[in-house]
Amino acid sequence: MTRAGLFCGLVAPVLWATAIIVAGELRPGFDHVSQYISELGERGSSTGGLMRFGGFVGSGLLIVGYAAAFHATVARLADRPRLTLLVAVLVALDGIGRVGAGVFPCEPGCAAPEVLSQRLHSLSATIAFLSLAAAALLGPLLFRHDARLRPLSAYSFASGCAGLVFLSLMSASEATRSHAGLYERLASGVLTLWVFVTAWGLRTRCQDKTADERTR
Repeated sequence: MTRAGLFCGLVAPVLWATAIIVAGELRPGFDHVSQYISELGERGSSTGGLMRFGGFVGSGLLIVGYAAAFHATVARLADRPRLTLLVAVLVALDGIGRVGAGVFPCEPGCAAPEVLSQRLHSLSATIAFLSLAAAALLGPLLFRHDARLRPLSAYSFASGCAGLVFLSLMSASEATRSHAGLYERLASGVLTLWVFVTAWGLRTRCQDKTADERTR
């Protein structure tokens, strides 16, 4: 089950990126630089079902599965049970936030904050972004306890910082929407890649540990 959960962490980022690329290609004239990812799944969109359920919900459920495997794996490698649980919960919140963003679509143009579905979508997306950034920032406190995972520490911290910087730039450009989509994709890309890289690192660490045990 743990191996399957770690595999979910590898598949989720690929599914997320694929959904964005394919949905974008199916929307003639869609601008990834100025338009939000959520607009690919907006209410009434021809790509709504693909982006909402293939992208948001699909990757979200996989990340929740990865969160469980993250906790099970790191709990054996780092003697920080409370922190391990906190980081795993933050990763799971990212997955739950993605699912919520898929279940509650934004309105056309994501420009109707007075609509309940739009508000729930925005709240879900915000929870997803911030929780994953927080998980990445806290990751080094866990990874430094294992020699083979220690190289992930600096990468994890840098990913969390970069994600927050891009989110801030996205927020600052919301008024003009000139580069809001670009900054959102950079934030999402950096943080979602963190899921893939940590899943790969933990999976490799587990395989090495199993191999070491067999040779004893």
